[in-house]
Amino acid sequence: MESTPLHNFHLPLAEDLYLSLRKTAKRLSRPATELAREALARWLEEEKRDALHRAISEYAAAHAGTPADLDDDMEKASIEHLSEVKGKQT
Repeated sequence: MESTPLHNFHLPLAEDLYLSLRKTAKRLSRPATELAREALARWLEEEKRDALHRAISEYAAAHAGTPADLDDDMEKASIEHLSEVKGKQT
């Protein structure tokens, strides 16, 4: 497995957050920095997904009813497909 370079980042934490992180790290027998790095990576990935969802929603709202919107045939086909999928699940 190829390792990526690590960079230090100073992050002051409120005492309650710091103590909670330390307590959890001790309970899990894992380094606090590792737990913090994983939590930050998860949050950033979640934020990336949320940003994409917002961008798609804004685009859809801005272009609803315009030529950039779904055409009638595609919309009918998707509704039929979803109806078939739902019918198979019941």
